[in-house]
Amino acid sequence: MNTAATTSTSQPVVLSAQGLIKQFGGITATNNVTLHLRQGARHALIGPNGAGKTTLINLLTGVLEPTEGRITLDGLDITRLAPHQRVRRGMVRTFQINQLFDSFTPLETLATVVSQQGGLGGKWWQALGANRAVMERCEQLLEQFRLTGVMHQKTSVLAYGKRRLLEIAIALACEPRVLLLDEPVAGVPAGEREELLQTVAALPADVSVLLIEHDMDLVFSFATRMTVLVNGTVLTEGDPDEIANDPRVKAVYLGHGEEASHV
Repeated sequence: MNTAATTSTSQPVVLSAQGLIKQFGGITATNNVTLHLRQGARHALIGPNGAGKTTLINLLTGVLEPTEGRITLDGLDITRLAPHQRVRRGMVRTFQINQLFDSFTPLETLATVVSQQGGLGGKWWQALGANRAVMERCEQLLEQFRLTGVMHQKTSVLAYGKRRLLEIAIALACEPRVLLLDEPVAGVPAGEREELLQTVAALPADVSVLLIEHDMDLVFSFATRMTVLVNGTVLTEGDPDEIANDPRVKAVYLGHGEEASHV
């Protein structure tokens, strides 16, 4: 079922959420959630609509502050840090809805990010011509994410699958230690999915990945560890075989369309 290498439980924990609670008035969106992401992890967070997955990711990335609980990154408490401060410390997120500069080309977009990572600010127009290290890194990313053939096209005219690939390339250009992939194949036509799935599978082994996804084919081909969230609470956690054969998980997904056939 799963061809990915298993991440050892002896690997150190990179990202840890402990007892996270988020309340909106009288509604508890996340209820005492604890999750540990280990170095090099391929960890999937799944659950039916309304399970609290997006709220949890917003807590991890600093978009929301928890009502209770603690988040640590490499052992440092980041519970109250702003999103951009978490990015600087190595936690990067992609989004369900594509967020790109339509007037930029993939090369210009990546040059901007790589330049900023290298302390050159947003002066990509200088970096493109004057900084060989920036160009070499951009070329690596363009090739890795199968964007070389469209590197000079405006982002606005790219196929949607290519836009999603560019978004993940941008995230990787930020040199993350932890990468949160928020539904990377959402909205991608079937004919463009295979390229994206192969690219996600080939992400660097040293980057710890937390995948939020409804596409169970992607989840079971990618993840070596899975956490199931239901009604804001962790229902169970385990390897893909354990999750696929858990009667509680099957019960949760009954009546949830295609997902039920994969669990």
